[in-house]
Amino acid sequence: MLNKVDFSIATSDQIEGYICSQIKKIRLSRNFTQVQLAKESGVAIGTIRRLEEGESVTINTFIRVLIALGLQQNLETLLPDSSIRPIERVNNGGSERKRARPKQSDTDNSTWVWGDESGDKK
Repeated sequence: MLNKVDFSIATSDQIEGYICSQIKKIRLSRNFTQVQLAKESGVAIGTIRRLEEGESVTINTFIRVLIALGLQQNLETLLPDSSIRPIERVNNGGSERKRARPKQSDTDNSTWVWGDESGDKK
């Protein structure tokens, strides 16, 4: 079991394993059996076992388990409100972003050719 994970360098499998081990620890700290958690969350016992073993489950299952453990408020920390901040609204001319735009490179990507220098006088 993982104790601490550096999320900035961890792989998705390491993060998944950490989350699953934390869910098991929280379940045990709340004195829930796997059967009780399955019943409270409306999820099959086998799915609870797979979740605690670090196997993939659906997002719906994950959310149901969080709700059964009383952890649904933690989702707000995981996915903070994406509302535009006042300073961003000023910088964007008062409008909220509707779509993403690819970043433009700082350099000119055209091919340089000998004798094609601008401002070169002969």
